Amino acid sequence: MSSPPITIFRGFPAIAAYVWSPFACKLEARLRFAGLAYKVEQGAPPKGPRGKIPYIALSKNGESDAEMVSDTTMISEKLVEDGLAEDLNARLTPAEKATDAAVRALLEEKLYFYQTYERWEQNYYTMRDKALSALPFPLKVLIGQISYRKMSSTLYGQGTGRLTPPEITKLKTEVWSHIDALLTASSRKRGSGAPEGMFFVLGGSRPTEADTSLFGFVASGLVCDAAPETRKIVRSLPTVMDYADAIHRHYFPDYEHWDDGNEGEK
Repeated sequence: MSSPPITIFRGFPAIAAYVWSPFACKLEARLRFAGLAYKVEQGAPPKGPRGKIPYIALSKNGESDAEMVSDTTMISEKLVEDGLAEDLNARLTPAEKATDAAVRALLEEKLYFYQTYERWEQNYYTMRDKALSALPFPLKVLIGQISYRKMSSTLYGQGTGRLTPPEITKLKTEVWSHIDALLTASSRKRGSGAPEGMFFVLGGSRPTEADTSLFGFVASGLVCDAAPETRKIVRSLPTVMDYADAIHRHYFPDYEHWDDGNEGEK
């Protein structure tokens, strides 16, 4: 039996579980929404075409030299262009596409930096030891320091690093509150064709690109030990949890659930 033509490199050990990267989880959701088979490997940022994770190796017609593609948005567009996946947003109106893009921007261009601060500034050692688990200790310390300085510089230049911890917590909580309000409204107008118990960001019967981003941030936030504040916030929002649980059951039945082995955190 041949291997799937798509390999995702997630930056974490390849097991049937969600990883700490919201974009890796986003990419897996995108492929599963499209019904595409894939396999996962660890990989590493320096090996990716853009120096970051996730990235994929895309093999066509049994070619030995796979095409490497990075950036989750670019990967999604590539899959659509090559006829491997349907455009999730093709049926949306212009206004709905604008809303979808706004939700993704809220998560990927704002929340991402608040959560990066929580992980790399407030819970550095936990984040370092997980993200660099494949390295021997002396190298882990060195690369960890380099990564920390790079993250701190990025956060300061972007603006989040200029805020106080209470201000970042407030802004992070507000984002999740906005998401919860949106999902609450969507759950009330869920599309009639949606799988039982499921509802999506825009309230339709099928997921859109916004759902790939949101599920990626929810799943990664719930399993990341370097983001205890995010985990607490997300768990306090029943509608967000219902949304993620339904997607997990329908699209990721083979994956370990975020509550497995963490009964004390339910």
